[in-house]
Amino acid sequence: MHAQGDDGLSETERTFLFLVGSTRAEGNTETLARRAAEQLPASVGRRWMHLRDLPLPLFEDHRHDGDGSYPPPTGHAAELLDATLRATDLVIVSPLHWYTVSTSVKLYLDHWSGWMRVPGVDFLERMRGKTLWSVTVHGGQDPATAAPLVGTLRHTAAYAGMRWGGALLGNGTRPGDVLRDTAALGRAKAFFA
Repeated sequence: MHAQGDDGLSETERTFLFLVGSTRAEGNTETLARRAAEQLPASVGRRWMHLRDLPLPLFEDHRHDGDGSYPPPTGHAAELLDATLRATDLVIVSPLHWYTVSTSVKLYLDHWSGWMRVPGVDFLERMRGKTLWSVTVHGGQDPATAAPLVGTLRHTAAYAGMRWGGALLGNGTRPGDVLRDTAALGRAKAFFA
């Protein structure tokens, strides 16, 4: 028998997509996210995608051109769309950049506007019921500086009909600093529970 979560899915049916928006390999935010992911049951699928390795073109707004539809995405955009739709849980792993998500995460979210308008994709309908999570590390002493980032992602989840899983916040500036944030490491142990 498989354990079921609040969403009614068994653990073996859940798949976490970790979208890493850092410009630094194995940075503090990814380190904290990996600590949280270690606590997931082995039966839960997980995939890590680094947005720096999957550059997207600038998003162009064509909503008011013709019928407002967009062509199916190609290249990295198609790969990210497919991974996004396959996951039950999306984890935005973004360091705090000027009080919000990193540039690569913002561009990924901008592309949602096009994916919503690709005929036959039914993007918003297929996003409904998934869970959106956030992991971020900030460099200041005041965690309230991350409030705009958290607000951006909470509003995104609400708009798409997704559940908001919560935000895991840590502190650190230089590589490895987050490993000294014992409170954040403690919260990571129960974050996805």
